[in-house]
Amino acid sequence: MRTYEVRTYGCQMNVHDSERLRGLLEDAGYVRAPEGDQADVVVFNTCAVRENADNKLYGNLGHLAPVKAKTPGMQIAVGGCLAQKDKATITKKAPWVDVVFGTHNIGSLPVLLERARIAEESQVEILESLDVFPSTLPTRRESPYSAWVSVSVGCNNTCTFCIVPALRGREKDRRPGDVLAEVEALVAEGVLEVTLLGQNVNSYGVEFGDRYAFSKLLRACGTIEGLERVRFTSPHPRDFTADVIEAMAETPNVMPSLHMPLQSGSDQILKTMRRSYRRDRYLKIIEDVRAAMPEAAITTDIIVGFPGETEADFQGTLDVVRQARFAGAFTFQYSKRPGTPAESMEEQVPRDVVQDRYERLVALQEEMAWAENKKVVGRSLEVLVAEGEGRKDAATHRLSGRAQDNRLVHFALPEGVEKPRPGDMATVEVTYAAPHHLVADTFGSVRRTRAGDAWERLQDAPPSTAPGVMLGMPTIGTKPAPLEPATGGCQVG
Repeated sequence: MRTYEVRTYGCQMNVHDSERLRGLLEDAGYVRAPEGDQADVVVFNTCAVRENADNKLYGNLGHLAPVKAKTPGMQIAVGGCLAQKDKATITKKAPWVDVVFGTHNIGSLPVLLERARIAEESQVEILESLDVFPSTLPTRRESPYSAWVSVSVGCNNTCTFCIVPALRGREKDRRPGDVLAEVEALVAEGVLEVTLLGQNVNSYGVEFGDRYAFSKLLRACGTIEGLERVRFTSPHPRDFTADVIEAMAETPNVMPSLHMPLQSGSDQILKTMRRSYRRDRYLKIIEDVRAAMPEAAITTDIIVGFPGETEADFQGTLDVVRQARFAGAFTFQYSKRPGTPAESMEEQVPRDVVQDRYERLVALQEEMAWAENKKVVGRSLEVLVAEGEGRKDAATHRLSGRAQDNRLVHFALPEGVEKPRPGDMATVEVTYAAPHHLVADTFGSVRRTRAGDAWERLQDAPPSTAPGVMLGMPTIGTKPAPLEPATGGCQVG
């Protein structure tokens, strides 16, 4: 059997697309390459958002060129946003690449690999529109307890710094019944937590004419037995409405966490970015969310150094950070994205000025996050135990996971207590706060879950099926297997 490896760059959408690429390859008879082994097929799922995305890709392709030359039958495929943008130029710069495919036809990968093998020449297929909604494709999920579920693909916004709409196309919405059928199928397999995924989840429903579709979807998720946690990303402040806040507050399994991109605290810069909202509108959303869910943890995205940004504009961003009290922020230095309107804008900010502002923003945000995290000290939280969240767990003798509000928690396990499995729930008391995580050295209890059972079964699976969980999508109306009751007792915050 031929082996494969998928290397992923970029956003959550790319991560989820890579789960589908793995599912497609395994459905076609490929087997995941063991850790450290050279795969027969290497797939790059690329991102085009960062300025140096192409340099990173071609550097990696260059490293593989001599490996491929010495490995008969080895194939290399490049897909994702950079492939959609660069199209056939990839094979000109790296002629040893066998397959190039875009964001709209990931389902073609196995066929293109076979064509390239038989024809002994590169195959390039870039579609300009979606040929099949990706969620209907087989999926090899990385986690047995937590899963992404796409509600839409594409984006109808025209932000001047973003190339995503050009690469993923206009928004295409799934029908609510299709989304819920996938969630039910996941829960039947043991999943406790789903994250509803879209470039702009709040505009969900525009294609079938229901402006309240997303809040209805959140409430419908609340009726699914066995689904303990629902999250979503990413919303857009322009489309974020009161009915969504009400649905979050009134649906018990919708978590008190919100990622709300700010990008800038300056009205002038927001206008230049074509963000369709202003700082007062943004701060009112934050105020309304906290009024409905006082303990909600709110995170954001911020770009520093956008063309034309003055020191006064930057001070406006710092002011919003102080008022919003974000629990965390993804902060970026503006970089030119080829093909975006911002690339050719005048008044590009000097790099040294951007770096200085970036450092000041990070320092303030860490101060705010630390202050917010200190408020949690002494509280009892229910943590969903996870794999890979705590890089220092082996050294600190702790386990890690996420609280209901999505804060990262590292916790100690007393001697004699059975170690919880990834997917189980642990109740702990927070004893220390840092800017980016919490520590809980006061332990409460463990609740063993169906998700933990699913993780345990996965450890015993043969190498050809582990790690990962295959999900064959149900037809509409298919009912999941009945839920078995969880055993034990415990929960996060």
